[in-house]
Amino acid sequence: MVTSIRKFFLERKNALPQELQLLFLKQLQRLLANGYPLIEALEVLSWDRQLKQTAFTMIASLKKGLAIDQAFEKGLFHRTIVAHLYFVRKSGDIVSSLQKCVELFSQRMQHTKKFKQTSRYPLILFAIFFILLFMIKRSVLPSFTSMMTPTSVPIKLSIAFLNHIEIIGLIVCCFFFMLYILWRYVFQRLNISTQIKYYKRIPLYRKVLALQTSFQFATHLGALLKTDMPFKSILSHMSEQKRLPIISYYASLMVAELKKGHYVNELLSEFDLLEKPFAVIFQKTKDRRVLEKDLSVYADLLVDELQRKVFKIITTIQPLFFILLACFIILIYLTLMLPMYDLIETI
Repeated sequence: MVTSIRKFFLERKNALPQELQLLFLKQLQRLLANGYPLIEALEVLSWDRQLKQTAFTMIASLKKGLAIDQAFEKGLFHRTIVAHLYFVRKSGDIVSSLQKCVELFSQRMQHTKKFKQTSRYPLILFAIFFILLFMIKRSVLPSFTSMMTPTSVPIKLSIAFLNHIEIIGLIVCCFFFMLYILWRYVFQRLNISTQIKYYKRIPLYRKVLALQTSFQFATHLGALLKTDMPFKSILSHMSEQKRLPIISYYASLMVAELKKGHYVNELLSEFDLLEKPFAVIFQKTKDRRVLEKDLSVYADLLVDELQRKVFKIITTIQPLFFILLACFIILIYLTLMLPMYDLIETI
């Protein structure tokens, strides 16, 4: 685990910032759309001092015979970019895939930025709040104690409250730290069927994950339907990739169902992390071209729905932060005022 943590932070240190990753994708997509071969396009990008090292790394990887997604992985790009480009191996449509990557990664950055903006101010206030608590416990309350009897009820209540807040704060910090460790280094090692069972029990995350999985499945399946690959081969290819484990798992179940000579319509409706319209699309038609078109339209609809859902969650977080903070401020006020009123009464 220590090695994994060290590797994680080393990659974070050497990777391009997300803004530069997005710039890299945009410029590469533009060069390829203008007719540049992939290697030459990367050589042009190496003219930019900020992108030079990443471009050279990818050129070396491609010359060794690695696939484009593997070259992006060597360039330490975000895993969502690498996962999306895996399917270029069969579809061959690099330009469209990069364009879709730009759109998705741009939206992801916007959501992340919005979340940081929403949570930054409340978190700063919480930090100030705990500093005030520390100062009150170490400076203010001892002054009251020296002027009043140690058995004073307000003083006892204030000290007990501050002690409990410190303990609760420490427990909460340890809880979230352990939760992060468990999520990253234990939960991710469970088999995917077990992970899905846990995902289903997290209400908000379950909905967002279902929208995301449906979008990814619709996008990649629609792209591969443009090729001449048989439907079973497409699903086999989707099941072989490991960067999108839920899609790989669902695709393998569909392949097994097809080998039995069954249709996948009923199976699709049983997948908990695929939206119900996904199964309806397969029931509607068996024509490849119509199915490809329907999946493309459905993927666009899912992008809008996913954006609305994430935005709604983000805008809900800030009021909850402020309500909790207001409660703490009232408690601080009471912690200070109760001993003060008691002191006034003794004068």
